[in-house]
Amino acid sequence: MQTQNPEICSNSEPRLVTIPDLFRCPISLELMKDPVIVATGQTYERVCIEKWLASGHHTCPTTQQRMTNTTLTPNYVLRSLIAQWCEANGIEPPKRSSQLDKATSVCSSSERANINALLSKLCSPDPEEHRSAAAELRLLAKRNANNRSFIAEAGAIPLLVSLLASSDLRTQEHAVTALLNLSIHEDNKATIIYSGAVPSIVNVLKNGSMEARENAAATLFSLSLTDEYKPTIGRIAIPALVVLLGEGSLRGKKDAATALFNLCIYHENKGRAIRAGLVPLIMGLVTNPTAVLMDEAMAILAILSNHPEGKAAIGTAEPIPVLVEIIGSGTARNRENAAAVMLQLCSGDKQPVHLARAQECGIMVWLRELALNGTERGKRKALQLLELMSRILVQQQE
Repeated sequence: MQTQNPEICSNSEPRLVTIPDLFRCPISLELMKDPVIVATGQTYERVCIEKWLASGHHTCPTTQQRMTNTTLTPNYVLRSLIAQWCEANGIEPPKRSSQLDKATSVCSSSERANINALLSKLCSPDPEEHRSAAAELRLLAKRNANNRSFIAEAGAIPLLVSLLASSDLRTQEHAVTALLNLSIHEDNKATIIYSGAVPSIVNVLKNGSMEARENAAATLFSLSLTDEYKPTIGRIAIPALVVLLGEGSLRGKKDAATALFNLCIYHENKGRAIRAGLVPLIMGLVTNPTAVLMDEAMAILAILSNHPEGKAAIGTAEPIPVLVEIIGSGTARNRENAAAVMLQLCSGDKQPVHLARAQECGIMVWLRELALNGTERGKRKALQLLELMSRILVQQQE
């Protein structure tokens, strides 16, 4: 089932935009603001599944399987895809109200006392106490919204930021992961940013353990969901994220890719990412037939292709054969993004070269098929390419 939301176009004419099923919460059927994964692997809007669990349910609403735990893991990849879809369709991305991250009850007095005791440990001169307190705060911040709110209110964030410079890698790892969990609460993002955390998080991203580097990238992604922080984060973090994308673990690469995609929504960050060497890495991912990050790579490639430096860098990487292959046999979203990149390439100085190469690779049959069966955006891009190719063919015959 799909729902349609009326949106206002630039000419003030109302239009209907179909929300993909993947982007809608199975409970509310609305576009998700804060998608989270439950124990069964299903994704829901955070506030909806929290209400479901608070009502005493122990089963997954979709599968009816019993959930082995109530941990809610942010679905960063899906949140990025929703942001990309909103941008492509000219829709304001859904804002996560700070109220969504607040539960109806508050921390008990015993929980508050425990958190205050942990903060006292963070202030002690004993490095062992720093490590154990940061580890406990990491777990408490992961547990629920009440904890995230009170831990921040109690003054933990500046103390955790100071631990990012610890020479003990485990302490560093616990501190950055605690900040990641705290950043889920919308109100905490500003506190983290204004505590001067970004340079310290980037230092962990460069020099920490692999798990700490992964969680540093995820923290930067979470913070960058607030648009006003994208410039600040991008100025400092992009080169280190590009390095992690190139050399990290699979999870590290995924965290880096989602952070880079989200940061590159801000136009000036596109140039920073391109100059940091992102395009060759992305082209390496999309040309790998077993690439597990194909979705993220194609989303990044599409967003970089509308920047002059990005278009030039992509054009030098012999992109046409792989783009034609993806248009022909990729997933719906990847076909759409490949067509978007192709259209950008074929609209520049190298238009005749790229068009001729695309025709040699058999693009016409795939564009006709995409124009009939693709996503709405994919259909538009395919039709634009077909029109462009037809116009060039007519000019050549004159």
